[in-house]
Amino acid sequence: MKLNTKMRYGTRALLELALHHEQGALSLGQIAAAQGISEKYLEALLAMLRNAGLVQSQRGPQGGYRLARPPDKITLREVWDVLEGPEAFVPCTQDPTLCERWTTCVTQEIWAEMYAAALQVLEKTTLADLVARGQQRLPDGGMYII
Repeated sequence: MKLNTKMRYGTRALLELALHHEQGALSLGQIAAAQGISEKYLEALLAMLRNAGLVQSQRGPQGGYRLARPPDKITLREVWDVLEGPEAFVPCTQDPTLCERWTTCVTQEIWAEMYAAALQVLEKTTLADLVARGQQRLPDGGMYII
């Protein structure tokens, strides 16, 4: 299993917004610079997150992006669903009948268990949890790595 850059970079952008949640909106440039993400790619990711209701944007001199809800109310599962999509690791874990071997396949159960376990971790982890982890590692507010 490998996460795509949408999930990794999108999570970093959301974490940046969570770190500054109380301070108001951040510009695209601020987020991009802090996280080392190209503005063009970041803009596309933030549009996806905005359309899903996880991020809000506002125009103007005080404009930028902010979380649509508090960091403790946004789970990584929600981010996963937007940026990775609902597709399972392998198609047969959502619908075993897609495979002609479904009645005898022993690996399908393992892939389904692995997918369910991954989603469970994402469901119980919020952006606030990531902020707290970052603060434990770097209490001076230094750079963190995802």
